[in-house]
Amino acid sequence: MRHPLLTGGVVAALLATSACSAPPASAPATSNTKPGYVSVVDEKLPSGGTLSLELPLDIAGATGFDPQVADVASSWQLLSLVYETLVTVGADFSVQPALAESWETPTPTTYVFHLREGVKFSNGRAMTADDVVGSLKRLLASQSVWRGQLGPVKDVTKTDDKTVTVTLSEAYTPFLAALANVPAAILPMKEIDDKSVDITKAMLGTGPFKVSAHRQDVSWSFARNDQYWASGKPSLAGVEVTIAPEEAARVASLQNGKASVATLGNVDSRTMLAGASNVEVLTQATTDFYYLMLNTQAPNSKFADPRVRKAINIATSRTRIADIALGGQGKATAVTPVGLPGSCDPAKLPSATASQDEAKKLLAEAGAPDLTFKLSIFATQPAPAVAQVIQQDLQQVGIKVEIEQMDEASWAGKVYGAAPATFDAALSWFAGYADPGMVTKWWNPDVSFFNKGFMKTDAGLSGLIDAANKLPVGGQRDAALAQVCTKVDEDAQMIPLVTRPSTVALRTDAASVSLYAVEGYGNPLRLLSDFRKPAA
Repeated sequence: MRHPLLTGGVVAALLATSACSAPPASAPATSNTKPGYVSVVDEKLPSGGTLSLELPLDIAGATGFDPQVADVASSWQLLSLVYETLVTVGADFSVQPALAESWETPTPTTYVFHLREGVKFSNGRAMTADDVVGSLKRLLASQSVWRGQLGPVKDVTKTDDKTVTVTLSEAYTPFLAALANVPAAILPMKEIDDKSVDITKAMLGTGPFKVSAHRQDVSWSFARNDQYWASGKPSLAGVEVTIAPEEAARVASLQNGKASVATLGNVDSRTMLAGASNVEVLTQATTDFYYLMLNTQAPNSKFADPRVRKAINIATSRTRIADIALGGQGKATAVTPVGLPGSCDPAKLPSATASQDEAKKLLAEAGAPDLTFKLSIFATQPAPAVAQVIQQDLQQVGIKVEIEQMDEASWAGKVYGAAPATFDAALSWFAGYADPGMVTKWWNPDVSFFNKGFMKTDAGLSGLIDAANKLPVGGQRDAALAQVCTKVDEDAQMIPLVTRPSTVALRTDAASVSLYAVEGYGNPLRLLSDFRKPAA
């Protein structure tokens, strides 16, 4: 049977946990006429034309173009224009067909996928069951961080030319939601195996677009994939992407018409665009959230004592981060993204009910009343604003924080480049996905790998995470996830903070867009194949 992970009421719940969006910068809202969306494309506009899009980050150069090893949302956004997965998520976060037109689960550990007819890669070759089987087996055999999200896969087999069966060794509730993200994309296995395509250097997918040109950290050119299986899509003839790290540059491009669409992070950008002709600013709620990493694995770590970590957790005000750094558009969250069914109430966490005096007492008991540490952050907004609030909060309990700001590549090298890692503390964000148990798996370094250099595995916590993800949706699983939330809060090696809103700005005279009200995989470009461009 089908397993919709979330119902239509989920979107309402998630939106209720996010502050209301401010009005558009200039132009009146043109859409929001469909439940679950903040914007719906004007289908009366003609197809064709090339959209100009500006983004702050390119695909991570260190991982290349292979979607299976892509581990950051900026990569997923661009890769999603070319690659597709067996399933996707809808506006209500229910799992929906993509390259699999349907599926059944005859047992809790068996998934039978029926592949869509007429799907071709952009080189014209038909997608086969062998591509699906090979792609999933390749992912499971890889060093990808995403392989752990697929859970206890026992086998992947070709039942016939249009059917693939996946067998798990035990029940795993997030399985379908894990298949919905870019790292689980279906790859051209024939071309990979015969080495006619190196997917670390070139893209070949079944998606709506194909790559025409690319200059790393500068630009992309995408053209319509004429082989695309979805009738009438993509609406655009092409997309020109400019990588513009400075937010002020993206704002200027919207003002002067150089960009049709841009993603933004600074909450002040809406004000900067006020009065700009034909500009609309859309805020999308997400299940993504910021978190603070405290390195317990460095020699002579300042955070080896759990009392120090607990004190920092208590003293950090999620409400102030949401209100000041995110302009009221984020919400405090536990490790399970706030608003998703089965998620914990962050107000009931131990750290939320403790006082600053208790934080000071813990620091004194740990012999660290005058703690000083460096917080490493990337320069992309609003991370610097979040870090400044943390700095101010910790100062109230006697902790001095020095903020070290750097570009994304340098930051990633410092945080993930060595084991044990050498940084003191760092700030980042996770996509929250569509199932509350998925992101919890990143709190087990033996599954996630990326944090083994700075986080000690807690066997008790890992056991709680695995136990919760075996349970079917319902009260028993909710209770199990609540135990996970409490344990993560007390451990405080990686501290969940606040949800991260997504902001998309567009020129209404140059673009018409569809945008879900809530996004769970860090990808505001999910519906780009629907975007249209008004005639000049």
